[in-house]
Amino acid sequence: MIRLNEQPGASFEPETLRVLAGAFDDAWQRVDAVNGSADAARTTLAKHIIAMATQGERNRQRLMDGALCRLSL
Repeated sequence: MIRLNEQPGASFEPETLRVLAGAFDDAWQRVDAVNGSADAARTTLAKHIIAMATQGERNRQRLMDGALCRLSL
């Protein structure tokens, strides 16, 4: 089990982490990060995916879609 420092209550099994990483990678592929906004966009995607997972979401597509909505994409 891996615990994430910035998100209270966020600890996930290895399989869940693979789903989260996949959702993040899928979302990132859709982001057109320009002019130094890449770090902020990646952070926003990651935080939103972790927040959704903390609430119990495990569907990769919904994790990705929710994170992209956060960026208004």
